[in-house]
Amino acid sequence: MIKKENNSVMKKLNYKILALGSLVLFTAGYSCKKILNSTPAGALAGSTLANKSGVDGLLIGAYSLLDGYYSGQPYTNYGSGISNWTYGGVGADDAYKGSTTNDQAPDLPAIEQHAGIALNNSYLESKWQVNYAGIQRANNVIQEVPLVTDGSEAGAVGLQSIAEARFLRGVFHFEVAKIWRNVPYVDETVTYANGNYNVPNPGPIWDKIEADFTAAMANLPKTQGMAGRANYYAAEAFLAKAYLYDHKYAQAIPLLTDCINNGVTASGAKYALEPFNNNFNAATKNGPESVFAAQMSVNDGSNGQNDDAGDVLNFPGGGTYTSCCGFNVPSYHLANAYQVDANGLPMFVIDPATGYPTYDDVPLPNDHGVPSTASYTPTNVAVDSRLDWTVGRRGIPYLDWGLCGGEPWTRGDLVPYTPKKNVFYEAAAATTTDNYGTWATNQGSANNYNIIRFADVILWRAECEVQTGALSAAEADVNLVRTRAADPTGWVHTYVDNSKPQGGYTNTPAANYHVGLYNGQFAANGAVWALGAVMCERQLEFGMEGQRFFDLQRQDAVTGGPLGAGYMGGVLNTYYKSDTRIANPVLSTAKFTVGRDELYPIPQQEIQAENGQLKQNPNY
Repeated sequence: MIKKENNSVMKKLNYKILALGSLVLFTAGYSCKKILNSTPAGALAGSTLANKSGVDGLLIGAYSLLDGYYSGQPYTNYGSGISNWTYGGVGADDAYKGSTTNDQAPDLPAIEQHAGIALNNSYLESKWQVNYAGIQRANNVIQEVPLVTDGSEAGAVGLQSIAEARFLRGVFHFEVAKIWRNVPYVDETVTYANGNYNVPNPGPIWDKIEADFTAAMANLPKTQGMAGRANYYAAEAFLAKAYLYDHKYAQAIPLLTDCINNGVTASGAKYALEPFNNNFNAATKNGPESVFAAQMSVNDGSNGQNDDAGDVLNFPGGGTYTSCCGFNVPSYHLANAYQVDANGLPMFVIDPATGYPTYDDVPLPNDHGVPSTASYTPTNVAVDSRLDWTVGRRGIPYLDWGLCGGEPWTRGDLVPYTPKKNVFYEAAAATTTDNYGTWATNQGSANNYNIIRFADVILWRAECEVQTGALSAAEADVNLVRTRAADPTGWVHTYVDNSKPQGGYTNTPAANYHVGLYNGQFAANGAVWALGAVMCERQLEFGMEGQRFFDLQRQDAVTGGPLGAGYMGGVLNTYYKSDTRIANPVLSTAKFTVGRDELYPIPQQEIQAENGQLKQNPNY
């Protein structure tokens, strides 16, 4: 059931929306009905918004939901945020829920353990609601443009407005498609009649998502006046991503190649791999690696509605600026994956029984069980440099907050690691943080979430090249990403003075970083090994960014993937069995059921309200 939505405060797209005098702000409410069974959010009488300012207001309203949050949304925004930390991280092998207590129970623990996800899980219902609200807002724009008769939306102007709306409609549909796969596709032609939209979900909708991005490319400019708006290359990258999920690898390659060779950001910067941590720093957001990002803002009078509200639980449980909340903590498995061999390469192997890569059998030394009063020296084991930008480890600089406290900075009952990519710098707290609601002091962040960054584009091409037999080309693309990780200027370095962490850094690496390049292994070891190397690289590059579940999902035959039925279940069930270093009652009862858990259950609230039009996913 959907609650009244308040659109009176819009998100900003790299500028203060409230300062634009021409912008029409509007409030649209609707009754407590299921989202597909209600008047579209934000829809007003056609003549009310039939001018360019009105169309822009509707369009910005659609952009505003990219963060996964609107005021008054039902249930919790913790499950609807664009970072997908719940489904993509905690639901896979990247992260733990973060506590053995009943906090966020039963909905979040069920997602972690895949054993008994309730069909009315509030996290899933919130995710569904927000994305279909975004789809409705995008459709509102498409419906409104033809009603403008004053010439302000004529010709190319109107076509661009519709193109941006179709792009956003594709993004929102993509979000629901990767979580549930079998979802309704709702476009601007769907009419509300007899109390129902009558939109079924007979199967995947990749062809319709692809059509939206193709249409968007036709009329989007290559640069925009605002960094947060979609351009031609963002649509091209999303179309390639849709082809990847649809297993149309050959069709994706030329799009990805064009992005790599010619792509620019909305602001006109040539796509490039910038220093790794720039992607997770509010001061350097919208840089050359940002293909398309959800824009976050703070201190704008919205009481935290415009910041990264979905991640407010994901800060250290103590030790820095907050005692809340310690959720979404990096797993042992993830930290172990960053260990390297003598050549600086990942230590994964292909399991001959299952055919999937594994690298969880050599634990990375850590401070688990070491009291906060005891001295501790970080391990000198060689690791990939991305580890310490992704995972907080005891004794390693934690941005400018000081040396990470390790396990004492967590809830103390699970793991010695803390999340890091979503954390802001202490020196910039005044300008990059906001209170979320009335309880989460300084836990709203202005850090953007990069829905696609340039490293995605490169590694997607590598994945497609493996699938089309171009193994040497795939190796070269993986090496492009690894070359960035091998650059010492982008590593974590020690403080000049540990007692003054904002006093600068030395040139001394904070740990034993060693990143090597592949040299013929892809062709020598074959396609299965090469695909394992690409997927391993994606986990190293995108750890804690909510992508892992979906990377595994699209390889499984349940979704048409190349690695056979049971691949994803094999990876995650092996993870559950091997991770015995902690007494974790959530993981101890975890079980991934092959043929069911590759997808999440469609919210029962939606099925009931849609009067039989929606069908539940298999085996739920």
